[in-house]
Amino acid sequence: MFRSILNILLSGSSVSLATSIALSLLARAEGGSAVQPVNSTSHWYWGDRAARSRRMDMPHTVVGFVTHHGASLFWASFYELLRRYHPRRAALGDAAAISALAAFVDYVVVPRRLTPGWEKVVSPRAIGITYIVMALALAASPAWRGNGDRAQ
Repeated sequence: MFRSILNILLSGSSVSLATSIALSLLARAEGGSAVQPVNSTSHWYWGDRAARSRRMDMPHTVVGFVTHHGASLFWASFYELLRRYHPRRAALGDAAAISALAAFVDYVVVPRRLTPGWEKVVSPRAIGITYIVMALALAASPAWRGNGDRAQ
């Protein structure tokens, strides 16, 4: 049990960090502020003004990052569950499936107030790239934590 929780924490944290970096770089490339995607994630609490916040600040950045990190842990738990019960399947395939499911839920299933908010500050292309980064971070997480592609 402890190992499963640790794996979720490591996978989720790698997703959170990798996608935050990707979103920051993509936002800058598209002329926005590097912190805007993180801030925009706090729109569930602060409303649309969160996406207009271009500087790091306590209300928007902290709520946005904690929300994003929590969502990353949530999706990592499903990935780790797949890896635990299907360890012989390709990690990248499972990671891609979880990432696609996350994108579908985030932008089709949930109400607008509960989307990641990235659509307020970056292009659909950037959002797509971010979900690809999510899949790559999930698939890479077993390798960098030292247990290869084995599920624990």
